[in-house]
Amino acid sequence: MSASSTAPLVALVTGPTAGIGHGFAVQLAQQGYDLVLVARDEARLEAVAAELRTAHGVQVEVLAADLVDRDSLARVEARLADRERPVDLLVNNAGFGLKGRFLANSADAETAMLEVLVTSVLRLSHAALGAMTERGRGGVINVSSVAAFLPRGTYAAAKAWVNSFSEWAANEYRDQGVTVMALCPGFTKTEFHERMDVDRGSAPDFLWLDADKLVADALADYAKGRTYSIPSLQYKAIATASRILPNRLLQRLQSVGRK
Repeated sequence: MSASSTAPLVALVTGPTAGIGHGFAVQLAQQGYDLVLVARDEARLEAVAAELRTAHGVQVEVLAADLVDRDSLARVEARLADRERPVDLLVNNAGFGLKGRFLANSADAETAMLEVLVTSVLRLSHAALGAMTERGRGGVINVSSVAAFLPRGTYAAAKAWVNSFSEWAANEYRDQGVTVMALCPGFTKTEFHERMDVDRGSAPDFLWLDADKLVADALADYAKGRTYSIPSLQYKAIATASRILPNRLLQRLQSVGRK
């Protein structure tokens, strides 16, 4: 889906200040989309917005919101549901992980992660899909993870929910003109693992992906109407192997990417 010359399409991207989310913001701006950028840090949002306005001549709206907070989340939902200012593409990218295993983390920390990875995806998708199905066009890209195919604790469980939800929604709303896709990256060269205090050497070099290429491939898959985008041959192989190998064997991979 591309922007028309008379009425630019609008994309709302959560977590656009770095990494995969920033890649989406830049490449969608290059395609001519106007943007609504959502993150907690308003100063960083404004800096990214200024960069995109200058480089690509697009309209950029900044919406500072903490997706763990229901009042903040409600403001983003309201923006997506606004029939007077339609959003054509929602990119649910915001997220974080926890370095420790389940019992090493507090229940509050685990719940906060679940709020961002699952609850915000559900609520923002609900708001967006309601408006999109009325118009008969639109799309949602949910940034999931190849971890969804593996038994790797609550992060993987949350991403498995994202995959299941996205696959269902893709089938449910396709006939109403709406495309829903789950993007399932693996280890990617972004701030994500740095914020978890995880060393890049904790996973082999061949597993690390370039965020810009990942996003370009994802947007190409989205344009083709695909339900899943799994970047690179290595992660396609891992996703395939997960359907064949026993969970007990797969669970031995838990330590990869945690050091």
